Amino acid sequence: MTARIIDGKAIAAEVRAEVAAGVAAFVADGSPPPGLAVVLVGDDPASHVYVANKVRQTEAVGMTSRRYMLGAETTERQLLDLVERLNADPHVHGILVQFPLPPEIDTVKVVSTISAAKDVDGFNPLNVGRTATGMKGALTPCTPLGVMRLIHSVHADIAGLGALVVGASNVVGRPMARLLLQEQCTVSVAHVLTTDLERRCRDADILVVATGVPGLIRGDWIKPGATVIDVGITRITSSSGTERLVGDVAFDEAIHVAGAITPVPGGVGPMTIACLLANTLSAAQAAKEEACAPA
Repeated sequence: MTARIIDGKAIAAEVRAEVAAGVAAFVADGSPPPGLAVVLVGDDPASHVYVANKVRQTEAVGMTSRRYMLGAETTERQLLDLVERLNADPHVHGILVQFPLPPEIDTVKVVSTISAAKDVDGFNPLNVGRTATGMKGALTPCTPLGVMRLIHSVHADIAGLGALVVGASNVVGRPMARLLLQEQCTVSVAHVLTTDLERRCRDADILVVATGVPGLIRGDWIKPGATVIDVGITRITSSSGTERLVGDVAFDEAIHVAGAITPVPGGVGPMTIACLLANTLSAAQAAKEEACAPA
């Protein structure tokens, strides 16, 4: 058996095309384009690359983009003041503060200050709660949202399937489990300290791994025919000095056991930004509906 490779780049392109069509319809109805504000604090090179990519893709689907590049000396109060100004700006429908932040800035405070209606990362406690309870209109974290789209490229209906999420972070693992539950999967959550992790993996029809531990999941841990979504991405250097990106799943082993699997890179990664754009359009549509609602 050789697994089907789930092409995250192609599926992300489908999502971006859907968003672009939605933006065009939004503008044709008389509204200004949805606007996304991205805030970066400090000089982390990887963060600068991520922000530039987000800005480029935002503009490519017809949205407006604002980029705020703040120095490493920016105080928490200055950052919160900027977030509050963006909250009040009717032309900004989505706010994204790029992480990591400098250690002297409280990330939780920043996330909590972003308006839940503009929290396109889905990290504000109100959106966390709305996602957990399955409330309509919740802005859901982008990576789990993208993973669900990848899973549905393999399974039209996942009700009744057994799913294991390995990794329990607030960014991926926990919201991932909630989304799977909402679609009637039988869901378990494990992590790197789970004592019987190998056995649990072998029971899963759908295996989502997000631990940041390269090669943690071996090929013989996977149930034959399972769908494997590898969220992990780590840059490693070989003995010859060559760098490459690897995931949390031993891909060369797993491809001979799984029924479908995401590669690293080219699997989950492209979906995260595509779903960020989808969340921004959703936030703009919700704001328009609220503005048009009778008093």
